[in-house]
Amino acid sequence: MLSPHTNDSPTDAETLGLAALAATLTDERRAERFLNLTGLSPDGIRQRVGEPSLLAACLAFLEAHEPDLLAVAEAVGVKPETLVAARLELER
Repeated sequence: MLSPHTNDSPTDAETLGLAALAATLTDERRAERFLNLTGLSPDGIRQRVGEPSLLAACLAFLEAHEPDLLAVAEAVGVKPETLVAARLELER
C-alpha cells in the first residue's frame, strides 16, 4: 500500500511501521540490537508483525539511536520526523 503522493513513499503509520521494521531487520547489526533490547525472537516478530504495539516499539527503538533513525528514514524514503509521528499515531 503506497501513497499516491510524490515519490510513492508510504505515509500511513502502519505502512511506515512495517517498512521501518523490515529495514531494521534487514541490517544484521540493527536487527541483533533490536532483538536483544526488546527480548523478541524472530518467531515472536512473525506472529505479531501487524500489531501496532510491535510497530510502535520498532519505531521507538529507532528513535533511541539517531544513526539508526536516520538510516531507516532514508531507506524507506521519509524524513525522520515522519517516523516519529507514525510511532505517536500507532501508540494511540
